[in-house]
Formats: sequence, C-alpha cells, structure tokens
Amino acid sequence: MAKPRILSGIQPSGALHLGNYFGMMKPSIELQQKGECFYFIADYHSMTSLFDAKQRRQNVLDVALDFLSLGIDPEKTVFFRQSDVPEVTELTWLLSTVTPMGLLERCHSYKDKTARGISPNHALFAYPVLMAADILIYDSNIVPVGQDQKQHLEVTRDIAIKFNQTYGETFVLPDPMIRSDVATVPGTDGQKMSKSYGNTIEIFGSQKPIRKKFMGIVTDSRGPDEPKPDAEKNLALQMYRLIASESEYQEAFEKLRDGKMGYGDLKKTLFQACWDHFEPARKKREELQANLDYVNEILKKGAEKARTIATSVVDRAKSNSGLK
Repeated sequence: MAKPRILSGIQPSGALHLGNYFGMMKPSIELQQKGECFYFIADYHSMTSLFDAKQRRQNVLDVALDFLSLGIDPEKTVFFRQSDVPEVTELTWLLSTVTPMGLLERCHSYKDKTARGISPNHALFAYPVLMAADILIYDSNIVPVGQDQKQHLEVTRDIAIKFNQTYGETFVLPDPMIRSDVATVPGTDGQKMSKSYGNTIEIFGSQKPIRKKFMGIVTDSRGPDEPKPDAEKNLALQMYRLIASESEYQEAFEKLRDGKMGYGDLKKTLFQACWDHFEPARKKREELQANLDYVNEILKKGAEKARTIATSVVDRAKSNSGLK
C-alpha cells in the first residue's frame, strides 16, 4: 500500500522560535517516517504582510537552514520554496472562479489579522484560495493542522468539491490530521508564543540574548522559599515539560511546589536544557551556513520534483474546465 502524501508549509516571516518547533517542526520531522512528505517555505503567503524584499530573501534562507539543521531529510522529503512552483498561482485563479465570497468572509484568519493591525489587502482576504491551491496541486492526502487551523482544511475541501461538481472529478480531497497532542507553547508573557505578540524565544541565536529572554519569562512575586501549590501553572515549568524527561520535569515541579526552588533557578535550568537540546542542530546549521550552494541545490531539486506533480494536476484542471 502506497504511503499517503503529506503536505505542510511554513511562512518565512522571521526567526523561527520554540512555538514553531514544538507546534509544527518537530511533528513534521517525525512524519517523514510515515508518508511521502511535501514541505514548502510559503514565500508567496509572506507577501500579505512582509514588504521588505531583502528581508524575505533572508527569512527564506533562514527557514531552509533551520529545517535542514533540525532534521528535515531531503532524501525522504520534497522540500522546496513555494514560489519555485509558479503553477500554484495559476491554479489559484482557477479555484477562485468557483470560490463563493461568503466562504472567504467567514474565515477567521482575515478578521484576526486585521484586528491585530495588519493592513487589509486582497491577498490577505483571498489567501485561503492560495492555501487551497498549495494543498490540491500535489494531490495531497493528509495535511497536519492544529485544532485552530481546522477551518483552513474545511475551506480547501469546500473549494475542491465545488470545482469537482462543476467540472467533474479533478482534485483529491485532503483529510486533516488534527494533532490533539500538539504542544501549545506559552510565550514569555503567558499568551501563545507568536511573533505577532512579540513574546517569542528563538531556536537559534546568540547565547546571551536568548538567555535574557528565558530569564524574562513572567512570574508572580513569591519568593524562592515560598511553596507554590499552583506550580503547574508556571510558564517556565510548562516550557520545561516540553524539553525535559518526565522525571526531570517531576523533580522541578516538586521543588517549585514545595518551596525548594525559586523562579530564577527554574529559568536557568530551563535555559540550559533548551541550549543543550539544540546544540547538535546549531553545529549542523553552522555547517550548512558555510555551504549555501548545497542548501540552494536541495530547494532546487525539491521544486523540480514538486513541479512534476503540480504541472500534471494543473493540466488536469485546465483540461476538465475547458482551457485545453
């Protein structure tokens, strides 16, 4: 039985952080053993909110370096830059012609982003159609999403069904892989870790500024010797649970609860655990940084593989809709 084709993408909107790693990257790396994975750097999508061309190029390179250093295997995964498969924009137009306005108007993401002050533009409003094209153009079977992203898959399926009803069976209907166990990583202020909130801790970077961010995690004013019966609510301890073994976490939890560990010592322990965890990835990233031709070749070969499938799917859609 053939392995399912798994599709996922990430926007190059800035330095990747612990929330990205535990929420999307780590599960994606693990899925390489379970299916035929297509992972792309969504640089077209970044254009809805990032308008600095130089920064976009740097962000794309950083994402590629980060993913490859953390465990994406180009021998197992088709890893590529979204814009290197221009057919996806052609398919976006074809899908747009059958997408009801009401479907887009009901999407949460546009409302959420404009509410956070992102300037509204057509791409921001219509980007679910590009997202649908991203998924449908590779005959994707499975798209891993968190519960908060489930609507994106529902919109994609609705658009695909509408096209299929209008022009005949054209697209594979993808199924969401709802990861109920996906970690929601708290930021330094207690909200979900997100670049939008300015509360992130980067995976890679210089030791001193990263340590400062860990030490800046918000806590209450209780002293080191005071018992903390609500220790499990502590942000630093919640982060520590993601990186530590169960026994290490339990030890820290009991010390914090019983007043045998202060917040400062917990944050130092958390920082050291994270720093040590990503040490092999930091070394690999330095090696890749010194060999960018190799990195670019991986993205180029990935795009070539992706385009082979994308071209076939777009041709099918064009033929079925009378464009060929």
